[in-house]
Amino acid sequence: MPPSTSTGEARLRMIGVFAPLLLAASLIGCATSPAPAPAGAEATIPLNLGRVQTLSQDGVTVRLAVPTDAESSKYFGVPLAEHGIQPIWIRIENVSQASYWILPIAIDPDYYTADEAALVATQKRGAEDRARVTEAFRTNALAFFVQAGGVNEGYVYATHLRGGRFVDLRLTSAVSRHGLRMRFAVMLPTEGFDYEGSGLRERYAQVDTLPDLNLEQTRVRIRELPCCTAHEDGQGEGDPINVALIGSGEDVISALTAGGWTFTEAITADSIRRMIGAAIADEPFLTAPVSALYLFGRKQDIALQRARSRIAQRNHMRLWLAPFRCEGFPVWVGQVSRDIGVKLTSKSPTLTTHVIDPNVDESREYLLHSLLHQEAVRWFAFVRGVGAARRDRPRYNLTDDPYFTDGMRAAIAVSREPIHSWSATNLNWNDSTDPVREGRGEDGRVRQ
Repeated sequence: MPPSTSTGEARLRMIGVFAPLLLAASLIGCATSPAPAPAGAEATIPLNLGRVQTLSQDGVTVRLAVPTDAESSKYFGVPLAEHGIQPIWIRIENVSQASYWILPIAIDPDYYTADEAALVATQKRGAEDRARVTEAFRTNALAFFVQAGGVNEGYVYATHLRGGRFVDLRLTSAVSRHGLRMRFAVMLPTEGFDYEGSGLRERYAQVDTLPDLNLEQTRVRIRELPCCTAHEDGQGEGDPINVALIGSGEDVISALTAGGWTFTEAITADSIRRMIGAAIADEPFLTAPVSALYLFGRKQDIALQRARSRIAQRNHMRLWLAPFRCEGFPVWVGQVSRDIGVKLTSKSPTLTTHVIDPNVDESREYLLHSLLHQEAVRWFAFVRGVGAARRDRPRYNLTDDPYFTDGMRAAIAVSREPIHSWSATNLNWNDSTDPVREGRGEDGRVRQ
């Protein structure tokens, strides 16, 4: 059986938009419970599910956690990560009057069946050992139907992702036109990711002490932010500050990871080597490093990217925890742009850098549209920011890439609960009469 949570319901307190990121090994309020070993594994192997997250909806409570690679290896007796498998533990308690089908394809369209996972993980083992491991996988597999008043507990054998994953859990009623959707963002202890050295965890622990502003005050503060990122010494004008996300760490991480954003590795000799290798082979690198830029006197608290099939192309974003809140929620300000190529430059410590799409407003709109598409926006608005730059008179960032913009910043309040895109509220802060069209950066629509 999978591990019990009888020692107390674990509460996952995410550390900021990327609290879950920073949660690494020790989380606030976590509970640990030993898991009995499955057949074929060592006896009494502890599986730390301190990262359990809990959500409830319409009489259904779901608890979910993702074991670390080391934990799953010990628990199942085989190194699952080496074979591209990541088990996700789920417990569903259904006290409602409706029975539900669980849709595993929403969790991972490429999930493994129990027998498939066992076969992949035991190809070089003997028949007797393979049989024991297969039985363990079958015994621990989550059943995909939960009856009214019933409890399901087990694992979904998903494809492996580094650092953590977004889990979109969808249940559909077997007898009525009714469904449930719960979204989880689970981060795992990792080594070598950019955010781990940013100090965000400590800053977010003090977020409740930051000034709490109303909407109009927030509008003014976002407008008054510095125009751009800078060098470590505060000199120079880099990429424009063009986004502000409002929401708890749990909300923002869920919204972004649902949209395919992943987190970036720190710049190390190993990550640079792999990045160069990916560039030479014209391959993707989903967690490729992002260079450090500075705001509020520090480098980004976290960097994210939405990678494409080639390392030279990606959307990427840097975020900083702002020194104020909006109606009780943390505010994350930053810059988002689209990388469209790679170049050599002496202005980067790695001697290489990505080339940004000069139309930075498109990347700003892309972020808004992707969050709307994921039904993760409560409200949005546009605020004057860096100021307009025309195509024929562009500005330049710290690595001499030109960009043009209508000068606006997108403020987006995110929601963890799904909200239809047409139900998101445009606050109409009157800083932009037609922000989506203006976001195209057309000369005739640039506002001074």
